[in-house]
Amino acid sequence: MARHGRLKEDDARKYFQQLINAVDYCHSRGVFHRDLKPENLLLDSNGVLKISDFGLSALPQQVHEDGKLYTTCGTPNYVAPEVVKDKGYDGAKADLWSCGVILFVLMAGYLPFEDSNLVSLYKKIFKADFSCPSWISTSARKLIQRILDPSPQTRITIPQVIENEWFKKGYQPPHFEAPDVVLDDLDAIFDESGEGTNLVVERREERPVLMNAFDLISTAQGLNLGTLFEKQMGLVKRETRFTSKVPAVEILSRIEAAAKPLGFDVKKQNYKLKLQGAKSGRKGHLAIATEVFEVTPSFHVVELRKSRGDTLEFHEFYKSISTGLKDIMWKSQE
Repeated sequence: MARHGRLKEDDARKYFQQLINAVDYCHSRGVFHRDLKPENLLLDSNGVLKISDFGLSALPQQVHEDGKLYTTCGTPNYVAPEVVKDKGYDGAKADLWSCGVILFVLMAGYLPFEDSNLVSLYKKIFKADFSCPSWISTSARKLIQRILDPSPQTRITIPQVIENEWFKKGYQPPHFEAPDVVLDDLDAIFDESGEGTNLVVERREERPVLMNAFDLISTAQGLNLGTLFEKQMGLVKRETRFTSKVPAVEILSRIEAAAKPLGFDVKKQNYKLKLQGAKSGRKGHLAIATEVFEVTPSFHVVELRKSRGDTLEFHEFYKSISTGLKDIMWKSQE
């Protein structure tokens, strides 16, 4: 760009689409870049955009309990206003602001916010004081304005950007080659065809599968059982667990009651649930396998495992469902 100037609109859109795909993927893994700018974007030998320099990025364990980050960092011309205000910010929304500045630069050939005085620069950023040049199309201008909204509460989100008409022109969704874990044994239990799995399907269990001390240790990291449960892990990955002192049947009923309002179809088999999301997400429909294990007759371990879909969406589902299950989740006394 320093050599040849601004890009044509179609070229700018192509790179912006790839940028959004890459940033969205980072966010789906709980990673927030926090220093997105053209200098940190590379092109490979096929002209495909890659994001580099994750030196300032935030990892899931850096996110506070309120869901916010508090470290002020980034490049002044590209940083979101809420980051500078030092009152906490959403890493995803801050990254998207930087993407909006990049889109402006790609199409205009210069920065939307620029001033030799840092205080004056931040005043412009706080007010979103910029104007698009005449050669930027109306639809692209509207999208840039929605991204460079100084209020993170009303700023457009990445899923909304992907649905934007200007953005969707010639858009190619990302293709993920690595398949998710497929729980063949659970799928077999819920296989309605009845072919070759009748013995499994027809088996009736009067109580949950027993989990002994060796089972507990094998699911933990080493001998530290504190890492077994979600509260200590800090990040819900492909699976998570919680403990409960209520009967197994009640646990399953409560999970079912909490999942249905979130748009999940529920199938039951013995002490297992299969939750299937109705809406397609970032990586297709979210599917979650749930099973209750008995440690003692009055103490159970509940495991939730993502079998299909996106990890971040599984994380968000777990946070939502946990709110309605707080009264049945057992908490140890220090």
